[in-house]
Amino acid sequence: MRISRALKKFVWGGTAVADETQQKVGFRHSLWRMAWRMIRIVLIVVVVMLIFFIGCQSRIMYHPTRELEDTPGDLSLEYQDVWLETSDGPKIHGWWVPADRNRGTVLFFHGNAGNISHRLATIAIFHSLGMNVLIIDYRGYGRSEGKPTEDGTYRDAEAAWAYLVNERKIPPEKIVVFGRSLGGALAVYIASQNHDQPQNSPAGLIAESSFTSAPDMAASMIPLLPIRWLVRFKYNSLERIPNVRCPVLIVHSQDDDLVPYKFGQSLYAAAGEPKKLVTLEGGHNDGFILCEDEYVEQLDDFFKECLPKEK
Repeated sequence: MRISRALKKFVWGGTAVADETQQKVGFRHSLWRMAWRMIRIVLIVVVVMLIFFIGCQSRIMYHPTRELEDTPGDLSLEYQDVWLETSDGPKIHGWWVPADRNRGTVLFFHGNAGNISHRLATIAIFHSLGMNVLIIDYRGYGRSEGKPTEDGTYRDAEAAWAYLVNERKIPPEKIVVFGRSLGGALAVYIASQNHDQPQNSPAGLIAESSFTSAPDMAASMIPLLPIRWLVRFKYNSLERIPNVRCPVLIVHSQDDDLVPYKFGQSLYAAAGEPKKLVTLEGGHNDGFILCEDEYVEQLDDFFKECLPKEK
């Protein structure tokens, strides 16, 4: 009898141990299945994001608008419409805004959104400082023909430079190349082109709220994905700016909510002398407005430094 009871206890106890083991194994399998489902969901989301990014890079990079909302005339500024021939065909539109003092000329490259009609505040600042302004719309922006591409924007910038030097007969030493955000990359491009011919370099370069390269910019916006290796655009200002042979002014807000301040610092570090870094406050699009007095003063000082003395 005792043996029978002991045997039952052993059998039922063993069964309980086996059941408990099976429950633990089953629980681990359930956790694994849940984890694998989550991994698959995350992978699917990542793949979809990457496919979207690859297919829509141009839409992410360029945000043109066609309608010109205002003109310099709305600010009582004299201006002329200009049409420039590019080396690959498309005609691009711009404004020539002469100043009363004719202290020098600013070749103005704007950012990746809107068109030239959204830059009147900056045009007015340059005009108040006695600077002529040539501002252009890249292909696909405003009234300009074509569609924007990286190579195309370089050709647009080259056409604008050629217009000033060859048609307006303005000496390079009286031209300051200015670019904001994406336009900073084009300004650096133009200023670096004649590094082996200093006599053909501009008087100065101003890069405001700009980035080191398009892959760097993409990586800063989506830091958890290997996005930089998929970016088709380069706009590598960090590589080009050491070739600039004129005075350089880097303007950037430490509060920039789109292009990190560290990019402005990196451009400054890579530029040759003479150079200066001006730190503003405010967001990507309004720093120069919030710090207008300091901003205008710094521009004026830079023009005094790099342009021929007024007679």
